[in-house]
Amino acid sequence: MVGFSRRGRTWASGANAGVRPTCGILWVAAAMLLVSCGPGGGARVDQILTARYVVTMDAARRVIENGAVAVAGDHIVEAGTRAEIDGKYTAAHRMDRPDAILTPGLINTHTHAAMSLFRGVADDLKLQDWLNNYIFPAEAKNVDREFVRWGTRLAALEMALSGTTTYTDMYYFEDTVAEETKAAGLRGVLGETIIGFPAPDYKTPAAALEFTESFFKTYANDPLVIPAVAPHAIFTNSDETLVAARRLADKYQKPLVIHLSETKTENDDTLKARKRTPTGALDALGVLSGWTVAAHGVWLDDADLAILKARGTGLAHNPSSNMKLASGVAPVVKILALGIPMGLGTDGVAGSNNDVDMMEEMDLAAKLQKVTTGDPQALPAEEAFAMATILGAKALRLDSTIGSIERGKKADLIFIGMDSPHAVPMYNVYSHLVYALKGSDVTDVMVNGRVIVRDKRMLTVDKTVVFARVAEYQRSVARSLGKAAP
Repeated sequence: MVGFSRRGRTWASGANAGVRPTCGILWVAAAMLLVSCGPGGGARVDQILTARYVVTMDAARRVIENGAVAVAGDHIVEAGTRAEIDGKYTAAHRMDRPDAILTPGLINTHTHAAMSLFRGVADDLKLQDWLNNYIFPAEAKNVDREFVRWGTRLAALEMALSGTTTYTDMYYFEDTVAEETKAAGLRGVLGETIIGFPAPDYKTPAAALEFTESFFKTYANDPLVIPAVAPHAIFTNSDETLVAARRLADKYQKPLVIHLSETKTENDDTLKARKRTPTGALDALGVLSGWTVAAHGVWLDDADLAILKARGTGLAHNPSSNMKLASGVAPVVKILALGIPMGLGTDGVAGSNNDVDMMEEMDLAAKLQKVTTGDPQALPAEEAFAMATILGAKALRLDSTIGSIERGKKADLIFIGMDSPHAVPMYNVYSHLVYALKGSDVTDVMVNGRVIVRDKRMLTVDKTVVFARVAEYQRSVARSLGKAAP
């Protein structure tokens, strides 16, 4: 086997390039048995990745200088110094990045991916105005299965190129979202929207729930897709529908995804109608008694937080969206101090946030807590990065599988380059990740042991084809709304 280099980066090539070894790692009862293939050189693995720094996000928060990660199949074998890993393993493939940071893949805990085709269609509005007068009408006129297909492809391209490896979605035609997620090579917790008026895919909540049950069965044990039921919110569904969604999730042991206490209006209206907060009302219905991921959590009081902690509800903080819609500021510092798992999400793409860049969300999350609490030490950079990785995994109840670089976890890994002017000098790796580096600095992305982005080029989605189709949708959406496309 020989190697070739490009810009100081080395890849393996030769007769074995692209061929998986016939033996490697057996995982039995949480223990690893390494099996050597062939003569000499230590145990054989599929890939070795090396970087200037490996940021593990394990329990000890190890940052390994001149680090390396050994990967076999879809999982991580071991992380250590390059000398340690090279001394113990040989690999069919190598990815050497001496000018990069290697981290766990970023986890976006709340999106509406297909809405990427509505990017910027309605800006600078409050949530109820934005939803009722712009988004819901635009969806009624434009959203069908092919719209969702191409919108998801566009979002997958954007997410992968900026380092997201797992995302939580809530939209329509989620079986198509699942198809495109798998084709892109991403990991997804994908929630079929249940809403109390005719939707683009199903005209009644009952029909949507019936589909969701078949969706659960189709993706019961998929390596990349976790199907979910996603009742939109307490104010867009009847109590009967909310309870039915909970029962369905519990029956198949799948998550329920819901918007929760996003705005003061939602909070005030629920208090007036039910004499309870949205959290209290959902809990009284039993909706929070199970695997639940709740997005936003801006207007939460102490009693709400006690309920969420007791129920083990995961939260998704969406700083860009909450700022742009003037929804308020989630009490992130208090939430995390209570041990409630809270990740980061981008939301929107249609005006509540116009991108899905998780690097931007980390930066904004940290700064928003500082300016609103008056404490510059609120939400330090390391904790903000944790929200995008291991805490996001905990919010999704997937922390035994993803979110950190540890033995046995899935090989969801990203390289972030440090060869740009804004990337030097570096004194603290977490500061750099949160405050200096950008989504555009991501160079390579691996999900489930498969490289889907190399040298800032996505290998699984054709950018040229997607852009051409997006241009067609831009014209048709503009026409439907009586706008002139630029």
